[in-house]
Amino acid sequence: MGASIFAVFMPQTPSQAPIAQPSGELANVSLNLDTTGTQVVSQVGPAVVTVINHLPNRISIFGGAVESTASGSGVILSADGYIVTNNHVVDGAESLSAILADGTELPAELIGVDAYADLAVLRVEGNMPAVAAWGNSDLLKPGELVIAIGSPLGDFTNTVTMGVISATDRAIEVDSNYFLEGMIQTDAAINQGNSGGPLLNLAGQVIGVNTLIVRGGGSAVAEGLGFAIPSNTARAIVDQLIQYGKVARPYLGIRWVWITSSLAGRYSLPIDHGIILTEVDPGGPASQAGLQRGDILLSANGEVFDADHPFQNVLFRYVPGDHVRFEFLRDQTKSTVEIELGTMPG
Repeated sequence: MGASIFAVFMPQTPSQAPIAQPSGELANVSLNLDTTGTQVVSQVGPAVVTVINHLPNRISIFGGAVESTASGSGVILSADGYIVTNNHVVDGAESLSAILADGTELPAELIGVDAYADLAVLRVEGNMPAVAAWGNSDLLKPGELVIAIGSPLGDFTNTVTMGVISATDRAIEVDSNYFLEGMIQTDAAINQGNSGGPLLNLAGQVIGVNTLIVRGGGSAVAEGLGFAIPSNTARAIVDQLIQYGKVARPYLGIRWVWITSSLAGRYSLPIDHGIILTEVDPGGPASQAGLQRGDILLSANGEVFDADHPFQNVLFRYVPGDHVRFEFLRDQTKSTVEIELGTMPG
């Protein structure tokens, strides 16, 4: 069996090390790591919150209503009370609240979500105890020390763990034929409930949003495999959610099925990769360009749709309004068509 992926919703150490400055630029400033770690936690810890998802009540076997909740983590990013967390933390909520580091619980308004990036923005009213700052995730290198803060299992609020950047630019399959790309891999201990909490550099900047963990499958045991959405990706999404309440994703107006080798063999398809169109919305971008039900899309601007380049991941490299050349197969004849991408509704 393969590894299991869990959304985290619910030698002596050298004494000197380089530290990134708050501007995001790296500088060779030597500080004691113990002191640096406590300073980061003191600075950013009060900005970390526990996000409570108040789900619709369920009915007990005795007929009464039972309150149902789930929890994750989040971090305050502005004095206006904007909080970033994961979409899967707030999914299905009837209402939301945020518990501050001092135990104060505040009602939270859902500003917007982006399921594809697994990000959400909330807002609370009041005086913020602290505000975290974004860092530049493009500067990260394997081996760099990082700190994670969150509320594992929902009970151990503001838990601090420390580790390193294990790797960058990881792609993790989180849904059928869709990958979270560019992910930061870390061995800083994160568990269920850490979802949405910050991954910090030693300057106290948010360089990632903790999102999921991987455990070994079968007889394999895997530990220290945590993944975070890089800050540069998260910041771009969060800015759109705050400004517009949603993220503008490209849209073709199609429904489709991913072609696998088994599917190709079963239906005698002439090719074993790409997507076959099962429905084309009348008036949508694909329909206007002449695509039809049964056409097989093979690539976009030369990038082939295959196991390493899923259709949605390739499509999301573009924005609404972009003109993209798609290669497609119809009646065993390959053709190309240029389509102006629309905006995904909803």
